[in-house]
Amino acid sequence: MRWIEKRETTKDQLRCLNKAIPEAARGFATLSRAVKESGPLEFKTKEFVALGIAVGLRCEACIVLHMEALIRAGATREEVGDVLAMSIQMGGGPAMMYAAKAMECFDELMAEKGA
Repeated sequence: MRWIEKRETTKDQLRCLNKAIPEAARGFATLSRAVKESGPLEFKTKEFVALGIAVGLRCEACIVLHMEALIRAGATREEVGDVLAMSIQMGGGPAMMYAAKAMECFDELMAEKGA
């Protein structure tokens, strides 16, 4: 799988869904902003939590979107690896497989960024 293509496909699918259900999409966007912009945890920490959940739930679309946000927030490969290790500890073998996918995603998105 190419993670950059997965990201673009996911964004296209979400745009299409948002047009079909605009009121629900606006409600979800409002919830997302409220959660990410308030509370004692910083944005990057919240995105690490989201990545761990994405791995545990085996959601490739979630992995790529949260990984993109983490890269923008300045996450390092070591930080991502630590979160993935915790995901594996909580989720066992299936989480191990999706953690490998998530690390591949990080590497590909970082390469696209030129880092």
